[in-house]
Amino acid sequence: MSTPSRHVQLMDTTLRDGEQTQGVAFTPMEKVSIAKALLQSLRVDRIEVASARVSEGEKEAVSQINAWARQEGFAGRVEVLGFVDHTRSVDWIKATGGQVINLLIKGSEKHCREQLGKTLRQHSADVLQTIAYAQEQGLQVNVYLEDWSNGYQDSPDYVHGLMARLQHSGVSHFMLPDTLGVMAPDDVSSSIGAMCQRYPQLSFDFHPHNDYGLATANVMAAVQAGAGAVHCTINCLGERAGNASLAEVAVVLRDKMAMTLAIDESHLARISAMVENFSGKRIADNAPIVGADVFTQTAGIHADGDQKGGLYKTRLGPERFSRTRSYALGKMSGKASLKKNLELLEVELSEEDQKKVLARIVSLGDSKQTITTDDLPFIIADVLESKTYQHIKLLACAINSGLNLQSTVSLRVAIKGDKHQATGAGNGGFDAFIDAISKVLDKYDYRLPALADFEIRIPKGGHTNALTECVITWDCGNGLRKTRGVHVNQVFAGILATLKLINSQLHEMGSA
Repeated sequence: MSTPSRHVQLMDTTLRDGEQTQGVAFTPMEKVSIAKALLQSLRVDRIEVASARVSEGEKEAVSQINAWARQEGFAGRVEVLGFVDHTRSVDWIKATGGQVINLLIKGSEKHCREQLGKTLRQHSADVLQTIAYAQEQGLQVNVYLEDWSNGYQDSPDYVHGLMARLQHSGVSHFMLPDTLGVMAPDDVSSSIGAMCQRYPQLSFDFHPHNDYGLATANVMAAVQAGAGAVHCTINCLGERAGNASLAEVAVVLRDKMAMTLAIDESHLARISAMVENFSGKRIADNAPIVGADVFTQTAGIHADGDQKGGLYKTRLGPERFSRTRSYALGKMSGKASLKKNLELLEVELSEEDQKKVLARIVSLGDSKQTITTDDLPFIIADVLESKTYQHIKLLACAINSGLNLQSTVSLRVAIKGDKHQATGAGNGGFDAFIDAISKVLDKYDYRLPALADFEIRIPKGGHTNALTECVITWDCGNGLRKTRGVHVNQVFAGILATLKLINSQLHEMGSA
């Protein structure tokens, strides 16, 4: 698809439309943090941060964002959704220090007639009254034509009549939403193309939703048809199936349409993780650009091709997004996958030993166990009967738990050949184990790092006797490290994952 290069604005509405995701409510502090990251780090052109008159907490957040934006030179790039209520939305935005109102008006005759009970003439008069008041108060005015996608299809005369009344009112951006996500690329192309041709002097934004999974494709069609700005959210947040993904839209516009954008892609993954954390909505591991696994090669043939000539690399290189490429270990692994991981660990093995390790990896993969680079030293140690990573061994461990009772642990371990016993108590079996093992490790001047994340899961479709996988993410100060344990008992799965970390770090301490 060839389109002459031009600058396309990205307007992020994570803090307004994205917050309409079921179960998502950002605190004022979280809103301010996300707004700063979007404008200062990611460098989006504009952000929409709230709906007017929602709550005092919302007002506080918008006031803080506007105060910061004025101080940092981003004034005029913070927008708030307002309503056709003459003075009320305008006064609310003005009180927060805002400079832009995105006025929500009826973009379909059906909405105007059935929801408002008004004619086009009556609604237009109300809209113009609110616009005039906003401009008197010094606000820039953009307008959303709500349900424009259906409205333009069902009654284009209504849309044209509305535009005829508003085109000379000083509106900066006419924003065309596919409110219910019903459009396909051909619909977008013809409808937005017609609007741009009919009103060439006006600026149009496209606001897609992803109900059919077509949001990114629809953005491409809109830009090709003449839209000068598109609306997105971080991690596809938004009502129902969400909005267009900012990460996807950005790389597609740059790579597939040669558009000029302002954003700094190197911050996409970091801000995605921030929004994921604040929203509580997890993104899929295979989400384009920002997913945990999208720069992981699984098939051995891919690793082999990359090793011999970068045959499976594209413009979507991980370095572009401040990420790194990895090569998964499992039943589809080949020698090249293993070699890539050994290089990462700076471990050298003979060809014969590599064959043994690879055979064990494939065997583990057949049992559907997840194998990571962090697991590889332990697989190597097991296969080669090496004592390198056997600094600590759990010889015995008994856990007692009861309802409304503190859990207790009694354990026996061997560390570098010396045996130790300890007891511990805590809020649950794992906490009690940490208490006990910490007493032993204090003798070796070793302290466990803080937990950053703790996940427990069983295979899909598993039964009550299924293996439990525990993945712990540790904050080691100089970076995050993940370890995994597998056991039929979830507490012991966590214990095994903890022992892996201790083994690894004791080995590093001994090598230092």
